[in-house]
Amino acid sequence: MATKKLWGGRFQEQAAAWVDAFGASISFDQLMAEEDIEGSLAHVKMLQKTGIVPSDDCDQIIAGLEGIQKDLEAGKLTFTVENEDIHMNIESILTDRIGPVAGKLHTARSRNDQVATDFHLYLKKRLPKIIDEITTVQKTLISLAEKNVETIMPGYTHLQHAQPISYGHYLMAYYQMFKRDKERFTFNEVHTDISPLGAAALAGTTFPIDRQMTAKTLGFSKVYANSLDAVSDRDFAVEFLSNSSILMMHLSRFCEEFSMWVSHEFQYLELSDAYTTGSSIMPQKKNPDMAELIRGKSGRVYGHLMGLLATMKSLPLAYNKDLQEDKEGVFDTVKTLLPALRVFNGMLSTVTVKADNMKAATENDFSNATELADYLATKGVPFREAHGIVGQLVLKGIQTHQNLQDMSLSELKKASPKIEEDVYNDLKSEVAVERRHSEGGTGFDQVRKQIEQAKKEIDD
Repeated sequence: MATKKLWGGRFQEQAAAWVDAFGASISFDQLMAEEDIEGSLAHVKMLQKTGIVPSDDCDQIIAGLEGIQKDLEAGKLTFTVENEDIHMNIESILTDRIGPVAGKLHTARSRNDQVATDFHLYLKKRLPKIIDEITTVQKTLISLAEKNVETIMPGYTHLQHAQPISYGHYLMAYYQMFKRDKERFTFNEVHTDISPLGAAALAGTTFPIDRQMTAKTLGFSKVYANSLDAVSDRDFAVEFLSNSSILMMHLSRFCEEFSMWVSHEFQYLELSDAYTTGSSIMPQKKNPDMAELIRGKSGRVYGHLMGLLATMKSLPLAYNKDLQEDKEGVFDTVKTLLPALRVFNGMLSTVTVKADNMKAATENDFSNATELADYLATKGVPFREAHGIVGQLVLKGIQTHQNLQDMSLSELKKASPKIEEDVYNDLKSEVAVERRHSEGGTGFDQVRKQIEQAKKEIDD
């Protein structure tokens, strides 16, 4: 029995419905319906201008596609598994509306360059939205950092109190991470902004097409220089998933700290009720669920990156059906990334900073030990010797339950006669932070410089 597939001229047997369902991609690639129609409109206008297809036929096709476009916007289109993918669904609908002339639309084109074009267009439209959301987060970080330049908190290494720092400095560290994320997505735009249309199946076409015209019509800056590469390249999608994974890693790290900082053990921050949930059994609970969800969704995005890399790793040139597996992970990552950024920004912009608790945490520890070692070094004691002296004082403090600033001057002088009364000023956590004037350091002046530079970058 002859099949009704648009490509079925040489086939005598028809696949079972469940086989068709397995091979179909319409369940997910219908998300590119808008892009598919845009690509077809650009293609037929090129066919008309070059005279490859008669002008009257092209006018019918254009009118038909524009009608389908309006129905798509109105939510009136229905797609079927029998037509496999978004390309054949749109062509089938067009054929139903204008008749056999619709078949001329596919002149000098293959589904291979068609799907690649749709995919480029899809991602090309969404990258600026992601970049805008990152910028919004950066602006919130700058605003919060500006309010907390002189808010003192413990800085950590190995999750142990290390040295006191400015909370504004901490926030600006994440600003820098998101700045790099934005740079990566901006570079991703360069590789996405290339038109595969006109590469046809893999070898180009004998028709006198104008690839520059279709690229310009679709808003691409250039065309692929090699037709084999055009239909088989998914670097731009791998790059997007890689960039998204790094971004989600940054969000996840911040959310991990959100979850710690709001806990009873730390009490550095309090999240807005709007971004937390309660317990079904414990009335007192206020859980940082949104932060935990963002942290959890990072694994989802990582999985999509690994999946596409595994799909691509053994593919011979040029197009293979495996490439049907390139889209769902990207679609899901876009669907994950945009709300994650919005929710994260909402948490950040409404957080309550408990500055007193943060500072108190730096006054009941030994995070000022480096200050005492530096103090001795400025008095001429070799730093390694100073390090040993202070280590012994810390050990004594642990044994006697005293902080360094609580020890008497006579006790300190027993450790080193170089220590004088002025040491107590250096041991204050706010002084320890303020004095760190080295470029990029946590000193208040340096944090303000970071903030001013960040404002300039955002305005540019």
